[in-house]
Amino acid sequence: MSGIHLHYDVPGDDFTRAGEASGSVKKALRQLGIPAEVIRKVAIAMYEGEINMVIHAYGGTVDVEVTGEDITMVLKDTGPGIEDIDRAMTAGYSTAPDNVRSLGFGAGMGLPNMKKYTDEMTVESEVGVGTTVTMKVYITPKA
Repeated sequence: MSGIHLHYDVPGDDFTRAGEASGSVKKALRQLGIPAEVIRKVAIAMYEGEINMVIHAYGGTVDVEVTGEDITMVLKDTGPGIEDIDRAMTAGYSTAPDNVRSLGFGAGMGLPNMKKYTDEMTVESEVGVGTTVTMKVYITPKA
């Protein structure tokens, strides 16, 4: 399969549209015949990333590259950045405001779940500049 590139803009502070990009990618991967377990991992990781962009970063962009070997997702925002990435990767740690928590979001599982459901993940962030999360899910397991 030659590379397929998908691009999405994720609007900030709009919970009604959060998940549109991950839903669209899920549909595209199904049409490409990607295994269901791979699609599930990609959809969960992407959804968590989208929610984080809506809650913390006023939106951003998602670029997805599909090859015959893997699916790479790059989520970029120009939000406030993450002060302590190691702490943010801790399950249950959250900086979500109370109004977001009252909606059922912001439980501090976004980044941990993104890592759990991907084969590779890097987080680069600069306070006051933004965050880039790169995630990769293998279509076929690496030997």
